[in-house]
Amino acid sequence: MAATVPRVTQPAAQMSQTVTDFIVQRLHQWGVRHIFGYPGDGINGVFGAMNRAEAKIDFVQARHEEMAAFMASAYTKFSGELGVCIATSGPGASHLITGLYDALLDHQSVLAIVGQQARSALGGSYQQELDLVSMFKDVAGAYVAQVSSPAQVRHLIDRAVRIALASRAPTAIILTNDLQEEPYEAPPRAHGTLHSGVGYSAPRVMPREAELDQAAEVLNAGKKTAMLIGAGALNATDEVIAVADRCPPAVPRRCSARRPCRTIFHGLRARSACSAPSQATT
Repeated sequence: MAATVPRVTQPAAQMSQTVTDFIVQRLHQWGVRHIFGYPGDGINGVFGAMNRAEAKIDFVQARHEEMAAFMASAYTKFSGELGVCIATSGPGASHLITGLYDALLDHQSVLAIVGQQARSALGGSYQQELDLVSMFKDVAGAYVAQVSSPAQVRHLIDRAVRIALASRAPTAIILTNDLQEEPYEAPPRAHGTLHSGVGYSAPRVMPREAELDQAAEVLNAGKKTAMLIGAGALNATDEVIAVADRCPPAVPRRCSARRPCRTIFHGLRARSACSAPSQATT
């Protein structure tokens, strides 16, 4: 009777991390939990990576790329967090422009991720090939870069996110579609490479003492004070109400729709309900 040879089961080969796997992982490390966009073959590598990431980042599909950029801008306006939008190459990328201008003019932190044709085709007037770096240079002038190698990805993501947060402006990263599925490589410890990390702390901005004195003089001289409350008062609810208490009858004239500013508005309205002036002056 022939001896039975036991079958040896080889462990399944572990799939190496692709460039877009790393991009999704890095965005998650930066706190990104939502991406707004519209899929296309020029950016499908990122969508595959989001699928493999098991819902670490929620994808919100818009009806049009322009709407995706507006959604990312609105998201950062109401949450205070980085808004991210994504689109394919060519016309998909160009459709983001109007929504990104909304973010630029409203000083909002938005990162746009767009696809591009394969590196071997660039410069050959290939289908849907556009000079995306030049196209985004105005609206994302704070930072726009095209990835050319896997080792470059880490510092491009880190810089694009950090600059968007620090400058309160749109930034853009361009991914050629052939690069998206390549194995990710960390930058080597060698000349000609950059090494970056995750994290950003916003500076604490304080007015000059002379400016505070000047503002106090204006408030003290006022007879019927109207308070124009905008996004600058987002984290100053108690301070604004304290000023209103010292300068009655202070009446709020306008404030942002964000929740902290609505808190300010309701607090001030309660203080001014009994004496709302018909002609407010500053």
